[in-house]
Amino acid sequence: MPRVTVSRKEHFNAAHRLYNKSWSDEKNEAVFGKCNNPNWHGHNYEVIVSLTGEPDTDTGYVYDMKKLSDLIKIKVLDRFDHKNLNLDVTEFKNLNPTAENIVKVIYDLLRPEIEDEYEMKITLYETERNYVEYPG
Repeated sequence: MPRVTVSRKEHFNAAHRLYNKSWSDEKNEAVFGKCNNPNWHGHNYEVIVSLTGEPDTDTGYVYDMKKLSDLIKIKVLDRFDHKNLNLDVTEFKNLNPTAENIVKVIYDLLRPEIEDEYEMKITLYETERNYVEYPG
């Protein structure tokens, strides 16, 4: 049977600061620029969770999208939305909250909840023009 990809798009708003604790203020400014603002800055993130699998012969679904929506809400949105990623999210206590790291954390939060028979890819838009993808 052919494999089909289904995707669920959600959004969250969060603040963060990009910096490396072991660097000087000057080096952090040089590398991270505006994203190193000590008073934080925020984004309106868009996250897309894509699952690839075979449609079920009884339902026609690859994956129940209501179940996926609920899972994203519990595992990602409730944890990240309207939070300061550096201060409020455990996973970023010692991890720089770059888009690259955020997308991997989201993947790691969702992967144990979704059966291995599904390929999963996470796409995270930090801005309309800047996004990252992580297929695991």
